Amino acid sequence: MISYQPTTDFAKSAEMTYDNMRSYYEHYSVDWDQARILEQILKLENWDILLNGEVVGVIRLEFDHESCYLRDLQVRDKFQNKGIGASALGESLRLARESGAIQLRLRAFKISPAHHLYKRLGFSVVAEDDRFFCMAKELS
Repeated sequence: MISYQPTTDFAKSAEMTYDNMRSYYEHYSVDWDQARILEQILKLENWDILLNGEVVGVIRLEFDHESCYLRDLQVRDKFQNKGIGASALGESLRLARESGAIQLRLRAFKISPAHHLYKRLGFSVVAEDDRFFCMAKELS
């Protein structure tokens, strides 16, 4: 059973992101500064994704006056392709709507297969650069 809880171990959460994203960071020569990343994620709304009580992923959200930005959605490698990411995206949409946001926005590396999931679930590419697709979904 998939469930969600507020994150308590931020260092472990940041490490999970690094483990999942390492190949993308290396591909694009992105520096990973653990202290800076921890400082940044502490400012976000952080949720652990649990499968049968085990933390298998993380959701990080940031809100402004009308939008919600999905800053991070990670599922540990061995738990991918099991519907957990789609469920977590559904939870992100629920949390965004609950906050009063009218749009959920995100960025996905172009080389990441995750953007296919986002497109399948109704997100549109609204902008792009050499590394990222900027995507959004209206919340009605």
